[in-house]
Amino acid sequence: MDNTLGDGRRTRSDPDISVVDGPVELAGGSGRVLSTFRWTESKKKVKNSEKLPQATQGPVKFDKDGSVLVVIHAKPGAKQNAVPDVSEGAVAVAIAAPPTDGEANAELVRYLAKVLGLKKSEVILDKGCRHREKVVKILASFTLEEVQEILQSAATTG
Repeated sequence: MDNTLGDGRRTRSDPDISVVDGPVELAGGSGRVLSTFRWTESKKKVKNSEKLPQATQGPVKFDKDGSVLVVIHAKPGAKQNAVPDVSEGAVAVAIAAPPTDGEANAELVRYLAKVLGLKKSEVILDKGCRHREKVVKILASFTLEEVQEILQSAATTG
């Protein structure tokens, strides 16, 4: 049985227990929050800090804040920008810029923004600025399937 408290939080009642789904504060009005809980489909309580199981197939994933992440295997120093391959682990991206002074990273962001049809400011290099394995964050509202489909079509046409 679900009930709603005056502040919008829900509670779930069991014959033995009644638990609040949301922040739980200490008694006395100190404002300190003990922990935040949510209920899974099987109605077991799980801490929010625990990772939710999600489809991690392929190089495109969701971040914890809801933005889309793309795992990239960069290949700097190519003749032209291209997406030669989309595999289960990463999207291979050939970059027509040398890997010096951040030129390849800047070109990678420019090229991915062009492929996805976004502004450069909507594509951010999140991790791996000095490595070939990189993570790019997409700030526009895309689904995983849309991003995967666009990158796959860029790989087959390029």
